[in-house]
Formats: sequence, C-alpha cells, structure tokens
Amino acid sequence: MTVRATIRVANPVEADKLTELAIRSKAYWGYSQSFMRACRNELAVTEQLLNSAIRHYYVAEGDSGLLGYYAIAKLSEREFELEALFVEPAVIGKGIGKLLMNHAKRLVRQLGGDKITIQSDPNAEGFYRAAGGKIFGSRESQSIPQRQLPLLTIDLMSNDVA
Repeated sequence: MTVRATIRVANPVEADKLTELAIRSKAYWGYSQSFMRACRNELAVTEQLLNSAIRHYYVAEGDSGLLGYYAIAKLSEREFELEALFVEPAVIGKGIGKLLMNHAKRLVRQLGGDKITIQSDPNAEGFYRAAGGKIFGSRESQSIPQRQLPLLTIDLMSNDVA
C-alpha cells in the first residue's frame, strides 16, 4: 500500500526531528547500539546545514507528520551528491523513498545538474540501483573506520532514469 505525502522544503526548526528520523531509519536495518552511537554525529542535521547555500533539504509530510527527508548538495556546476535520504521505519517500502528520490532527481535537473553521486548504506544499495544508480566504487565511512560504503552515480541524461 502506497502512503500519500506531500514534499516541501525543510524548516530549520525541524533539525532535531530530522536527526531523530535519520537515526530511527538507520536503526531499521538492525545495527547494534554501539554502531548507532558511532553514526549519531554523521546523521545529525543542524540548522546550519538546513540554511546552507549549497544544500537543499526536502521533507515528505503525511497526515501523521514527517515521513522522510532527503538532502542534496552541489558539488560542481553539473554534479550533486545525495547526502541523505531517510524514511520513517513504519513507511519503508510504501513509496515514500521513491517519492523523495524522484523529487531529488527533478530538483537536480532544475538546478542544471545531470549527475547525482550517492554514498549508500549497503542495505539501501538495491533501492538506489532501482532508481538508476550504477556502482562506481566505494568510500570509507566517516563513522566506522575501515567500513567501506558503496558509491553510486545516477546519470540524469540516461534514458533509463525516470
């Protein structure tokens, strides 16, 4: 069953709510408490980040409140990085992630970009592949030393990307 939601710009006063949403979403994958503690700073959303000139934060909101969010950062004239995409665990698999991802693709196109880079949680790699992502390498986690995370790219000029 698909959940209905609207997408809007995140409000800086929602920073703490977005941080907690990201933590709940990450924990969905069954990570240990020590792992989650190590990730907390990397998952933190601040008012400064929400007010950044090079970042764009959008939330999915439903009748029950915030259902998910994403953050896009401009790397160059045509390349952007998806810095975050998190969904409330209760609605994972119900279309919110796809709604956010499609919105992010449209936004990047509107901003003149044609490429999105994604550092993925290994558990979300399939989601990003389904969205048109192609693996091109890995990057060490900022939170867990020696943990390699998949790097994907979405070519928005490709015909197979919605």
